[in-house]
Amino acid sequence: MNQLNQIEENKRIVVAHFNDFVNKKDLGAIDRNMSSDFLDHDGPDGKKTDRDGDRAMMAAMHKLIPDLNVEIKDIVAEADKVVVRNQWSGTNSQTGQKIEFHGFVMWRFSGGKIVERWATVTPPASIQPQTE
Repeated sequence: MNQLNQIEENKRIVVAHFNDFVNKKDLGAIDRNMSSDFLDHDGPDGKKTDRDGDRAMMAAMHKLIPDLNVEIKDIVAEADKVVVRNQWSGTNSQTGQKIEFHGFVMWRFSGGKIVERWATVTPPASIQPQTE
């Protein structure tokens, strides 16, 4: 596969991963998309983790925010990296409050799998109902 096709394939994998892992609550997506030695540089509490740590983090998020949804706003790729700007939203099951947060994630690929992740995410903010 030439480099341009590989870049497009990496972008496709990232989009599908967000959709499956977050929106469809398919925790097995992490095993399909990440290498066995995957390293998340910015896991829970800002600590490094692996696939199991990310799977546990997402399971906890799905429990806290059952309608969690992520939307990719921008995606840029070059060489072996894909960067996305995304918007997360949902309802906190403990408070009933609608929340939203934003983030940037950079993924590095090798051999068709995600091998590293770096992320910056804003703290969740309450969404105020729109008044007309």
